[in-house]
Amino acid sequence: MTRRPQGAIVGIGELKPVRATKGETTLGLIADVSRRAALDAGLEPGDIDGLLVGPQVGETPQHVPATVAEYLGLRPVMANVVDLGGASGAGMVWRAAAAIEAGMCETVLCVLANTREEPAPRSPNRNPIREFDVPFGASGANLSYALLMQAHGTAHGLGPEPYAAIAAAARANAQHNPDAIFYGKPAGVAEVLASPVIASPLHLLEIVMPVAGGEAVIVTSRERASRLRHPPVEILGAGEKITHRAVSQAPSLTSGPLKDAMARAFAQSGTRAADMSLLSLYDCYTIMVAITIEDAGLCPPGGFADWIAANGLGHDGSHPLNTHGGQLGFGQPDLAGGMTHVVEAVRQLRGRADGRQIARARHALVTGNGATMSEAVALVLGAAQ
Repeated sequence: MTRRPQGAIVGIGELKPVRATKGETTLGLIADVSRRAALDAGLEPGDIDGLLVGPQVGETPQHVPATVAEYLGLRPVMANVVDLGGASGAGMVWRAAAAIEAGMCETVLCVLANTREEPAPRSPNRNPIREFDVPFGASGANLSYALLMQAHGTAHGLGPEPYAAIAAAARANAQHNPDAIFYGKPAGVAEVLASPVIASPLHLLEIVMPVAGGEAVIVTSRERASRLRHPPVEILGAGEKITHRAVSQAPSLTSGPLKDAMARAFAQSGTRAADMSLLSLYDCYTIMVAITIEDAGLCPPGGFADWIAANGLGHDGSHPLNTHGGQLGFGQPDLAGGMTHVVEAVRQLRGRADGRQIARARHALVTGNGATMSEAVALVLGAAQ
């Protein structure tokens, strides 16, 4: 068994998602959400000596950590870009803990944010996607994840209803989160299935809505965490796995790299999926949640439909899942969408998820997913003992 990371999350910041921004900059949103995380932790900028950021900062095409550090007034002794797509947020957390344990720094700001005003330019570079996927119509996330859903449903003889139930559960949980983009807008299974088919068999309400927003967490040493404002949330285990980029190169269409990543996180933490108080699972599409439930070992392959039907997924249910609404209910602020799952887990383990608090929350599984079920990160977080 590998050693567990030595670190704890002590500060969180979050921006309310909006459909579009006007006159905002990525650096401005990064500064706002970072300030909130520092205030939550009771830290000053000078207390932060590590920085992890995403690759997409509209104001600079290169030297991203230096640009962000300069803008925030930081002088980090460890800085880097984490580029794992939707897994970037979770990937930042264990990297921060590893840097702290290595003695490179003591307190790390992990931050992702994005504006949403115009489409980002596409890269002209050739790669397997452009050679083997795009020429045959597999262009973009919707078609790629539709392919996964088609393969999974066909392999296990499943119709559309159990996948739609995941989206309906996300909308139900969003009704307990006033900051969710779909707060006040529940949608049942019938409504999900009545929404337009975007890429068969995926319906509109099974696909995340991109929004603007930001998330941040601060990771520090356990020694310092014990002296700060909130009870720390400990990083008990972490796992990561990358298997491919283009869906045409995927080793499987019905299971993904999260299977290995979660197994490593459970081994480090000495826990199992069944021990989790909260499942904070990356949910860019309903199929992603279905496969993650199976890959976590909560049910056999193809068994997620029966598992969903047998369990309550709300904060007061038997297996709370994405209690903030997940990305399907809360919204997906670009790469920060994966970080929303980390922030919700911290809230629940602190006992401060107002209006949706899980009783006696002790452990949370957080997953991140990048590209087309390609880049995977899993975290097991624990409440302070």
